[in-house]
Amino acid sequence: MSKGLNNSRSDFPILDQKVNGEQLVYLDNAATTQKPVSVLDSLIYYYEHDNANVHRGVHTLAERATEEFEAARDKVAAFINAKSRKSVIYTRSTTEGLNWIASSFGNSVVNEGDEIVISELEHHSNVVPWQQVA
Repeated sequence: MSKGLNNSRSDFPILDQKVNGEQLVYLDNAATTQKPVSVLDSLIYYYEHDNANVHRGVHTLAERATEEFEAARDKVAAFINAKSRKSVIYTRSTTEGLNWIASSFGNSVVNEGDEIVISELEHHSNVVPWQQVA
């Protein structure tokens, strides 16, 4: 079910619009990524059938939500070849994830006199955490 890059736009309903008379091109993915139809459909299904707190209850909806949550973690672990599902954590955003990495990993391995190298192309959210570590 491989699509060429040009055909992938059709998976993202939001891109089927014009802005200022031009076809929408969305490049602010560090802030928010647009969702393909498959993700939107899954979210709708979840909210219609399984909406409950994960790891917070013993009722049917909570158990189903927890099972799906952990199944997704297993899929990600397999995809990145992680040794354990415990290696996969979810964050609310890339910014939050970068902050966690810098404040945990960065603070534990970066010592006085070390250099932290990032490119000039980095998004602001990947600059500030490393400045704070330094």
